[in-house]
Amino acid sequence: MATLQGGLLESDPGALSPAQLEQLRDLKIQTRIANEKYLRTHKEVEFLISGFFREMFLQRPDNVREFASDYFTDPTLPKKIHLQLIKEKKAA
Repeated sequence: MATLQGGLLESDPGALSPAQLEQLRDLKIQTRIANEKYLRTHKEVEFLISGFFREMFLQRPDNVREFASDYFTDPTLPKKIHLQLIKEKKAA
């Protein structure tokens, strides 16, 4: 078996049995469902992501990593998200 860059071994498609593949598929489905439930019950995640992309597309920074770092470490961000949650709750 050949070693790839970083010391990882080449993938072996026959490494999992059919039963293991079925278990893996079920785990992926259950994980996706759990993630979807989490995102639906935590609107703050949606506000964080949509706000980040909105600001990024408006400002079009040269250094996206630096922009992201500044955006997500902004000390006023929690208050902004909280206000958006309140505003949405009032609209509902």
